[in-house]
Amino acid sequence: MTKKVLLAGESWITSEAHFKGFDHFSSAHYHTGADAFLNAMKESEFEVTFMPSHEAVRDLPYDREGLAKWDIIMISDIGSNSLLLPPEVFIKSERRPNRLKLLRDWTHDGGGLMMVGGYLTFQGINGSGRWHRTPVEEALPVTCLPYDDRLEVPDGFKAKILAAHDHPILKGVPPDWPYIIGANEIVARENAEVLVRLPDDEGGHPLLVTGEYGKGRSIAWASDMAPHWLPPEFLAWEGYRTLWLNMLRWLSPA
Repeated sequence: MTKKVLLAGESWITSEAHFKGFDHFSSAHYHTGADAFLNAMKESEFEVTFMPSHEAVRDLPYDREGLAKWDIIMISDIGSNSLLLPPEVFIKSERRPNRLKLLRDWTHDGGGLMMVGGYLTFQGINGSGRWHRTPVEEALPVTCLPYDDRLEVPDGFKAKILAAHDHPILKGVPPDWPYIIGANEIVARENAEVLVRLPDDEGGHPLLVTGEYGKGRSIAWASDMAPHWLPPEFLAWEGYRTLWLNMLRWLSPA
């Protein structure tokens, strides 16, 4: 049976200024960090809808009926402001439903919610993600710190596996993971299960955490789904596809 997944976020635009002697010009580039994940989901039981950050501001539904079309919703590298401040609210001061509350309630009633780490998820760079103390945080198996939570590890770290290798999320995933060079610092809730964490010399912080919220399930993956925190070696790793498929399957039990 095909399961429907929404991936919201994972896009950005860069603006550059070029100076060449007396003259200068500017350029802009559009980027996505979802390609490796989307390629890994091909020919699987999951049908993924990719909603880039700028589209999610406008297109993420404002009602439960709209959210009900998806079995799983993934929030990846997009700040809470993008969902709280659509143009109608920010520019026109018009009232709109709070989509963070809708996501929380959708999870409570049986949805599968996943937050993927990045510079604008959990709390993010300079605290700009602002997921701390939001309704969405209530549905996650972790709490966010109230400040910049990045763990930049340029020399790389090897994930420490805590759960048994026959755990549904780790089954078939090779135990020797490639190096990871960053993550968000998160705090597991008391009733959550920490499957993977950072090594002791990097603080031992949770890396992969699962939990239940009402009738639903949620996962916190504290690192990225692509560079820069996941190097090319991780994307090419035979366990990359298996890990993501296992997480989605756990979020959407038959």
